[in-house]
Amino acid sequence: MEKKNFVTPLLGFVSTALLARTIKLRQSRHATGRSCVQTGAGTQADIPESLSESYSLIPREVEEHRSCYISKSCSVSYANSGSLHIRNGRKSRLFDVFGNSYLDTRNNVAHCGHNHPEIVRAVSYQMSQINTNTRYLHPNASLLAKKLVDLFSPSPLEVVFFVNSGSEANDLALRLARAFKVHTSKEKDATTCREPHVIAIDAAYHGHTMTTLNISPYKYNQGDEFTKYPDDVKIVPCPDTYRGKHSIDQSKASNNHHASERSSEEDAARAYAAYVEKACDEIKSQGKILGAFIMEGGMSVGGVILPPKSYLRRCIKAVRDAGGVYIADEVQTGFGRLGKCMWAYQYSFADENNDTELTPDIVTVGKPFGNGIPLAAVVTTSKIASAFKSLGVEYFNTFAGNPVSCSAGLAMLHILSTEKLQQNALQVGNYLKESFRDMQQRREIIGDIRGSGLFLGLELVKDRKTKTPAMEETSFICSVLKEKYLILTSVDGPGDNVIVIKPPMCFSKEDAIYFVRSFERVVVEDLPLAKDRLDEIGKTPT
Repeated sequence: MEKKNFVTPLLGFVSTALLARTIKLRQSRHATGRSCVQTGAGTQADIPESLSESYSLIPREVEEHRSCYISKSCSVSYANSGSLHIRNGRKSRLFDVFGNSYLDTRNNVAHCGHNHPEIVRAVSYQMSQINTNTRYLHPNASLLAKKLVDLFSPSPLEVVFFVNSGSEANDLALRLARAFKVHTSKEKDATTCREPHVIAIDAAYHGHTMTTLNISPYKYNQGDEFTKYPDDVKIVPCPDTYRGKHSIDQSKASNNHHASERSSEEDAARAYAAYVEKACDEIKSQGKILGAFIMEGGMSVGGVILPPKSYLRRCIKAVRDAGGVYIADEVQTGFGRLGKCMWAYQYSFADENNDTELTPDIVTVGKPFGNGIPLAAVVTTSKIASAFKSLGVEYFNTFAGNPVSCSAGLAMLHILSTEKLQQNALQVGNYLKESFRDMQQRREIIGDIRGSGLFLGLELVKDRKTKTPAMEETSFICSVLKEKYLILTSVDGPGDNVIVIKPPMCFSKEDAIYFVRSFERVVVEDLPLAKDRLDEIGKTPT
């Protein structure tokens, strides 16, 4: 069956021969059976014997094996416009088997950049020594735990649990919250204290385990796997100040009426926090117990949502007054990505003096922690950790905190500091934000620019007044950026119309300039010529 490719039918409308040449070149190489030993992969002699068969596969065979033996539930990026055969990376660049070099604006896992030599050295060295579990003492795990805790100092967050992924981290965080309620409850045997309620945010994503899926509307509302949320989960509206229930007046914001903007932001914060306050009251009135309130520091799949300024302060107070704990999910946005602060939960009060009242009770980290090596963690207080231990169930996770993964974590933190990547995120992010705001004055399709540092969202709309999501246009722009300008982007948000910018933290100003110029050229030159056939496109999976 021929692979559907919506870009090819639109070639006649796109104002460049380069796009046609790129696709033609790919089809030619695909047909001729060029092997996967290409750009950045080293010579045939460099490849271990155990991998020689893998690297000798031609692209067609790779696709056939993938299609036959890997579940169709596992999506492929750009499946509707030519999937990518990525074989190597360097800094903010990814290289495919055909020799194309792509600018990566979307990969927040390779925090320090793809294939960073220091991380390669650290992991290779440790793998040549030993890789085992945490029941044996090893300096990598002990030192990494200390360095992670130091990033929260001064605060009561001082105990670390290593895990392998963000899903595992959030799953364990909920388990810790439950243990804390059981331990501190006067009715330890009561069913209610062993089934504490959780308050989560609409459009959130916290993982793929059953427990975390139950608090992840982004996944929970897809397909027919789930019919209703569990009785112990309450979902409150996403604090989206652009198109949510309590949006900020964009005309005031764009006209620099700062006093009005602050007033509108405070109104939105109060209104959105009221849903959390109401949920706390309802749980109490029903004779139930609140276990936790969980929120991503920055909501990525929700479309890059950072809450209005006093929202978290109000929510945390309501939750703690109701006896619950606050879990900050920093899996997507931690380790300086927002530039302004180390952790995204600090963003709304980063300009204030350190306030331990706003410090989470539990923080989860993941994705970028190992720069591509599976590594995640839960950081919590001694009280909560002790409560968990008091229940008598050992926590053991075979691969969590292994020396090799911890070596990647140590190297990542070293590079984050020595290469000043947080400062780079702030500087380059400010340039991107200012550039797109300037472009917004000229291009009606840009409805909103939001975020901080290298965590930005461009929300594209068909009409600024109605805010109708420009889903087809967003997919088209995303695909043409890939095919014509060799730029990889990410599309998210409830309306599939937000381009999420979350590149490796080494993303340079030169990278940003090329991205901004290419984006505007697609909007000006290519999009108008394809507008009559956009309904053929659908969503571009990224």
